[in-house]
Amino acid sequence: MIYMDNGPISRSRVFQKVMNYLGIEIRTHVPKGKDGRRVTARAKGKVERPFRTVKEMHETLYHLHEPETIDEANTWLMQFLLHYNKQNHRRETHSRMEDWIGNLTRDGIRQMCDWKRFCTFAREPEKRKVGIDARITVEGVAYEVEPDLAGETVILWWGLFDNELYVEHQDCRYGPYAPIGNPIPLHSYRSFKKTSTQKRVDRIEVLAEQLTLPASAIGKVELPVIGENVIPFPVRSFVDPDPFQELTFKNTIEAKKAIARYLVKPLAKEAYEVGMKPITADFMETILAIGLDELEPNLIRHGYNVKSIARLLNVRPSEVRSFLHNQLSDEKTTEIREQILKIGIPI
Repeated sequence: MIYMDNGPISRSRVFQKVMNYLGIEIRTHVPKGKDGRRVTARAKGKVERPFRTVKEMHETLYHLHEPETIDEANTWLMQFLLHYNKQNHRRETHSRMEDWIGNLTRDGIRQMCDWKRFCTFAREPEKRKVGIDARITVEGVAYEVEPDLAGETVILWWGLFDNELYVEHQDCRYGPYAPIGNPIPLHSYRSFKKTSTQKRVDRIEVLAEQLTLPASAIGKVELPVIGENVIPFPVRSFVDPDPFQELTFKNTIEAKKAIARYLVKPLAKEAYEVGMKPITADFMETILAIGLDELEPNLIRHGYNVKSIARLLNVRPSEVRSFLHNQLSDEKTTEIREQILKIGIPI
């Protein structure tokens, strides 16, 4: 559960959708005048007070010694949070850490998904039309998609944290596409002349950067190591809701459709034309094991096996088999190839 104010983030549809995927309940404070007794500031203080504590007790140290990297800043913040939460509560006889652990559920806390999967949850479909140059502009950034999608109306899968674009058209997903151009960078235009007040602020900032403490004065900060004095708690594994059916299919029919699109032709229809029921392992071997890019499996995926080709050309199956394995003479090979192209078989 997350307790927050009634700001634009809590009302955001994307935010509510992501929290729903993660199984997190959102609770907001009572607006001002809702019940005639509670004011906004009293309920909002539960959220804003921890932020103020971090800002006043921890962030002020950055003016003396600024962290060099993000990892170092996160390390300092972790060290401060552990020190702050181990202190005694204002009204209770135990610390905040002990109160938090004591109110955990029996099955413990739930594990969070990785960052890549979290970015997937923040995506939202948007219907757009591709330009005649096969390009789409999203937030000032141009993306070039497949040439076949030029002029088509597609669905864009774009998220708040994505740098790549996915496109969906007629139940087929394309991508990812990297941007071919970037937005106009900041400070690329002529700046205005600074006033005397702005120049004074710049001098103060330069002086503040010089008034720093060396790292030896603060001491080396390390991440806390789990020891014997730390109370272990169970962790539940993250269960992916799979909202866009990327990991699993909705039903068996959708799975068969995906296999059919991958193999160009449904396996059941192919087996019916060949006269084989049910589908055996040897039949699958003739489709997949030989090589997907060779002539024979390509013809099989389009519904033409050795027997069907021999029946259409009025020749023996052995001749067709020799043709597929390049065992005929040049004249005979050219003759059979011309006959196959004449009847419309793709080779």
